[in-house]
Amino acid sequence: MAAVIMASDGGYDPVISKLITSLKETDNLSDEQDLGFLQNLLQSKELNALVNVHSKVAKINKDDRIAPLLSASMQVLMEVLELLAPRCHISPLCKEIFHLLQTPHLQSVLLAHDAIAQKDFYPHLPDIPIEVDEDEETIKIVQLVKSNEPLGATIKTDEETGKIIIARIMHGGAADRSGLIHVGDEVIEVNNINVEGKTPSDVLSILQNSEGTITFKLVPSDGKLDQRESKVRVRAYFNYEPDGDPYIPCKEAGLGFQRGDILHIVSQDDSYWWQARKEGEKTTRAGLIPSRALQERRILHDRTQKEPNGDTKTENDDFDREMIATYEEVAKLYPRPGVFRPIVLIGAPGVGKNELKRRLVARDPEKYKSPVPYTTRPMRPGEVAGREYLFVTRDKMETDIAAGKFIEHGEYKGHLYGTASESVKAIVNAGCVCILGPHYQALKSLRTVQLKPYIIHIRPPPFEELKKTRTKARARSTFDETNSRGFSDEEFNEMIRSDERINFLYGHFCDDEIENCELTEAFEKLVTLANKCESEPLWAPASWVQ
Repeated sequence: MAAVIMASDGGYDPVISKLITSLKETDNLSDEQDLGFLQNLLQSKELNALVNVHSKVAKINKDDRIAPLLSASMQVLMEVLELLAPRCHISPLCKEIFHLLQTPHLQSVLLAHDAIAQKDFYPHLPDIPIEVDEDEETIKIVQLVKSNEPLGATIKTDEETGKIIIARIMHGGAADRSGLIHVGDEVIEVNNINVEGKTPSDVLSILQNSEGTITFKLVPSDGKLDQRESKVRVRAYFNYEPDGDPYIPCKEAGLGFQRGDILHIVSQDDSYWWQARKEGEKTTRAGLIPSRALQERRILHDRTQKEPNGDTKTENDDFDREMIATYEEVAKLYPRPGVFRPIVLIGAPGVGKNELKRRLVARDPEKYKSPVPYTTRPMRPGEVAGREYLFVTRDKMETDIAAGKFIEHGEYKGHLYGTASESVKAIVNAGCVCILGPHYQALKSLRTVQLKPYIIHIRPPPFEELKKTRTKARARSTFDETNSRGFSDEEFNEMIRSDERINFLYGHFCDDEIENCELTEAFEKLVTLANKCESEPLWAPASWVQ
């Protein structure tokens, strides 16, 4: 063989050179075809290039002087973006860096850097098959050191064989980090105790009573399932407490959360139990949460349960039965210069939503603008057409509603009210912040990829605080259109009941909420949220970002 593969430094790659020499001297390859194939492979330019790249990368990783400072530069970039976003409107330099860091070429370079730093370039070769007698099982012995951290694996009884097997491996847990235990492995012994004929609860008791090193004797599964983490983030639309769930496979492995929490779903392999972490938490081990399918089934079951009087639970005239709130996939929505998300305020009648909207517009009329709504009701004394409302006939408004000209509309006390789509578009296109205060039932039609609204729920305080603050401020009742008087106790209670109804039916649509106890404090928080909406990346439905 006349040719050899040269290394990048002008010499010969010693490993390849040795292979070629050995190939020429070997007597094991009598097949000329095999010999020719290997000769051509070792002399190929492609292999030479791969060897050169591998040598350089290997040298980088061995040379401490040029070792990577970190292996997650993309994560640092995203954190820097979040820090810069609120300052973009203050500093032109921050704004320039903010947009530079979002360029695809720079992000691609950082992704390549992270891949090399994490040594993702190493080939993933298949496991070497172990030859055993047909009647002999392969056994592996795994030792894990028990600590305060759960082992991060659940077990179950195989329905067909009755044997104890590994049901799932929790991402980031001790079992996962060991790389030695896999889903489907059969458990033979735990700390020299044979588990044949025992139940998963029996095995769990053995583990709980063990200290120090725990030794498993396992029969490997036929195949290893991919444990790669997904990048899905969801917003939870319900509260969950694993300790109160009688059906969770392992309460210790559960992850509790509240409605509105952002969850990182790391695995959806199980159709009933997903693995997740709370976004931003530094814990490495994932926890079990009910899957979307399982939670939807629970909600539907709960809705069909009958009360003693025969009525159905949670029965409401306007209950949105096709909407089953479980999880919504979300992503970070970054602010765009000169294009502001509309701010939508919802709340019970009388809670002060319209007053907060009026104050925000009055604070900066050139920036915050509210479209004039349409109505079919008669004009009242003191009103000016085109200022409070645009007054039209019922026939005209019904025709425009049918033609899809209204972004939201509804009926109150026999009169139609609504906001025209063109009114909102005109405000957004003018580079202003559109402020809307629709009826809460309009949220479904407003919450679209075209508008991308930021929704704030204005809520009343508890009854005593509500009565005290409104009486002190001499607030006038909004329930009585003919007489100027204060709120009655019944109206305060109705406001609270209406708020609870809004929260139950539509609260999961809201990005934030403000308790309107003291009007001045509530307004200050509204201003803070309005600034946050236009300057910071915020979680929004994933479809709005794609």
